[in-house]
Amino acid sequence: MSHGVPNRNWSYPTAIKFGVGRIAELADHATSAGLTRPLLVTDKALASLPITAQALDVLEAGGLGRAVFSQVDANPTEENMQAGIAAYKAGGHDGVICFGGGSALDLGKMIALMAGQRPDLSVWDLEDIDDWFTRADASVIAPIIAVPTTAGTGSEVGRAGVLTNSATHKKKIIFHPKLMPAVTLCDPALTVGMPRFITAGTGMDALAHCLEAYCSPHYHPMSQGIALEGMRLVFENLPRVYDDPTDLMARGHMMSAAAMGAVAFQKGLGAIHSLSHPIGAVYNTHHGTTNAVVMPMVLEFNRPAIEDRIVKAAAYLGIDGGFAGFHDAIMELRAKLAIPENLSAMGVQFADLDMLTDMALEDPSCGGNPIEMTRANTRALFDACM
Repeated sequence: MSHGVPNRNWSYPTAIKFGVGRIAELADHATSAGLTRPLLVTDKALASLPITAQALDVLEAGGLGRAVFSQVDANPTEENMQAGIAAYKAGGHDGVICFGGGSALDLGKMIALMAGQRPDLSVWDLEDIDDWFTRADASVIAPIIAVPTTAGTGSEVGRAGVLTNSATHKKKIIFHPKLMPAVTLCDPALTVGMPRFITAGTGMDALAHCLEAYCSPHYHPMSQGIALEGMRLVFENLPRVYDDPTDLMARGHMMSAAAMGAVAFQKGLGAIHSLSHPIGAVYNTHHGTTNAVVMPMVLEFNRPAIEDRIVKAAAYLGIDGGFAGFHDAIMELRAKLAIPENLSAMGVQFADLDMLTDMALEDPSCGGNPIEMTRANTRALFDACM
């Protein structure tokens, strides 16, 4: 989906700083964005790791303090957001540094978006529907710096964040043009310490973004090309970083693929994400890993509408065998990365499939699927994924 915002005085900063060692520039970029007392938002696991201490040391040396908020769940909720807003206000902060994977990046954006808004405006009032974003006061949205430490979601180059409603267990996409970070700092060295299963899951998330964008029926030729090249980068480099986490060249290519996937899915997402979102919200599964589990089943589900397109992609990617060869390549990559074989292996229960079907059909991603998703075929797709 592409958001056109004509005749509005929004800011669209696009500075991306890419390269090994760029974390040393964090304080300079934060200062250039107008931050004097930033709050670094990261997740619980990352908060105690050396790369976070390194980032905080850089900020402190630049006179920007070392304030941290780390109450970020794997699938962040509005409760996490409210705790972050309280920390932001208590510390007198004037901007947010989103540091980590998609969860930290998304939640940091939500804190920057909502900390200064009027009390009667709910974050759910800003869901990515029509022009709901205009309900927010753009002038009070805090500056955002994004520093990804994974290579998957692409949230570092996006104007939205995903937030889970803790009461309904539904994921919502919250959008505003000013959620685009003022500066995105991509340092491949920050991804070296990822646990292997996170390297796998986030990498497959990047592949899912590119694959679904490529298969989306909407017209967006620029995204189409970006998606195709993004798939190539993942197929060639994800196995390399899985085998050798210190391969900085391959790590850099995966960071590029992650950003490319997020740019490409302006064209649309599909059933992979519409199934994955409710599963993650209900079962708290890792998003990228869940995408990887359902990917081959969705590929078969969409085959009548996408076979010719996938045949062309396979040729570009150097995969023999057309659609079947592409499907086999997905299965081989999943096996290499130790991705669970099905949703049952992730703990999903048959008793919940009707509920998950309803949630999937409410997810905006299903609107970009090449085949129309109905209650009957979506329920059957869930069965196939089990």
